[in-house]
Amino acid sequence: MADNFVVSARKYRPVTFDTVVGQSHITTTLKNAIRTNHLAQAFLFCGPRGVGKTTNARILAKTINCQSLTEDVEPCGECESCVAFQNNASFNVHELDAASNNSVDDIRNLIDQVRYPPQTGKYKIYIIDEVHMLSSAAFNAFLKTLEEPPSYAIFILATTEKHKILPTILSRCQIFDFNRIQPRDIADHIEHIAKKEGIKTEREALELIAQKADGGLRDALSMFDLNENLHILDYDYYFRLTDALLAGNLSETLLIFNEVLKKGFDGHLFVIGMLEHFRNLLVSKDAATVQLLEVSETAKNKYLDQSTRASLSFLLSALSVGGQCDINYKASKQQRLHVELCLMKMAKLTEVLDLEALAADEKKKPNVGAGLASAQPGLGSVPLASAQNGNNGSSPNAQASPANRIDANPASSSSLPTTAEPTITYQNAPSGKGLPLGKLRSTVNLSTSITDTPAPTQVSKPVEVALDALPEKDLPVTMEALKEVWVEFSRMREQNGGAVSEQIMLNRDFIFENMTIELVLDNLHQETLLNEIKPTLLGYLRRKLQNRQIQLSHQIAQSDGKRNPYTPQEKFNVLAERNPALIDLQRLLGLEVDF
Repeated sequence: MADNFVVSARKYRPVTFDTVVGQSHITTTLKNAIRTNHLAQAFLFCGPRGVGKTTNARILAKTINCQSLTEDVEPCGECESCVAFQNNASFNVHELDAASNNSVDDIRNLIDQVRYPPQTGKYKIYIIDEVHMLSSAAFNAFLKTLEEPPSYAIFILATTEKHKILPTILSRCQIFDFNRIQPRDIADHIEHIAKKEGIKTEREALELIAQKADGGLRDALSMFDLNENLHILDYDYYFRLTDALLAGNLSETLLIFNEVLKKGFDGHLFVIGMLEHFRNLLVSKDAATVQLLEVSETAKNKYLDQSTRASLSFLLSALSVGGQCDINYKASKQQRLHVELCLMKMAKLTEVLDLEALAADEKKKPNVGAGLASAQPGLGSVPLASAQNGNNGSSPNAQASPANRIDANPASSSSLPTTAEPTITYQNAPSGKGLPLGKLRSTVNLSTSITDTPAPTQVSKPVEVALDALPEKDLPVTMEALKEVWVEFSRMREQNGGAVSEQIMLNRDFIFENMTIELVLDNLHQETLLNEIKPTLLGYLRRKLQNRQIQLSHQIAQSDGKRNPYTPQEKFNVLAERNPALIDLQRLLGLEVDF
């Protein structure tokens, strides 16, 4: 009858310090402590699963009781203590699983055993695995013994979650932190085992196993035992996926994801592997960070090649989108759709984040200040004269929306020489009276600059705009015609996205005398708005009314220092002034004003 199969993790479990993989900082320290007889009373081995915590604890227990140590401080394997340990018949080594023996009674039984010295050998060793599973009461019961154990007693504690152990326990132990085993060391160890077993292997496959083991040798050996049935999500899927995403091929992207799901892989595992792939591409873009890649040379070359085709903006955006998918995956009720939406977004990243194309488009755009307004049906155009006034040396900048853009400089005469200028276009307002003047509420009481002292009255100077297309003889202007054209201009500004404050300023009564429009503004903000649109407004009025003599002036109204009530207390005071009986009612009922 053939021998029973033994998994590689048990069959090739290290039995000496020299055979431990990837933990040389631990084994060297322990061997030096044994050589110099500086053994601590308690050890705490910390680290992730499958890195050798329990294995090193057993090797330490076997070594310190060996009756004939080698020169390299290794157990001989032939003495009575070593043979008894190998046959699981040693009375000096006790192993306790704290996951299932975590009560106070279990610790009390252990303490009772500590009282008796070993019959053979020098030490009694107590290995407590998963020590973080002990209850608080069990920890407290264990404290005194752990602090002052007999000289022959040594405790070796092992845990994967050091943060769950009480600080009082940590202070009594010599702590050893186990590292994740490097993929190269895992691959070398598996290759060594494969040669002993007579198994033909490929180096790339072994490195893939080592990479997927995530630093755990036990996990790597378990995957190695699967042989041909190795169920690992190969990184070739992610190389194909990235190529499809960079090409914007949404169909191919979804088909790759479907292929992965059909082979039995979890969608969340796929997302995690995808994020790791993008991270590897990111570190491959810089020669200084290539060393952070923990992959085989063949895979490394693939990453370097693909990283040259993937832009930095794409990788960062893909990591951001994929990270959100990873966070929200568990909470999603349509998990497959959730991942597919993530892939759809990534497939369009190259179009959205084409920064070079955007920069090229920006260079191709014409100068906005000197550009022409787009022509539309029903729009009239008037050439604007470019005048230069040498006396004042200033020219206000024109401000207009795309539908009514104008560039104008003040001019005192219409006879100035002209050059090739852009045309000004206006959109005709709908027929009818439009909005009535004075419809919108005044904003004088909303000004934050109101004080007890009234602001000085400010009067603007008329602005003149030269328009060559106007007739030499000005037509008469009536108040009714002016109001109608004024409303048309206000509606046009509103349709083109004008601000509300601008509409409040325009929809108010004005005085028209001697071809001059006089406006009374509420505050300095309205004055700024009017100065911005004044060239455009005057040009529109002069063209529509066929009169170049129209001027526009304004002044800021004097404030009386009052403002509208705002708070509940202010509103109550105003009402109480009108009706003093409200004060008596408030006192009688005990009402609060502020609510």
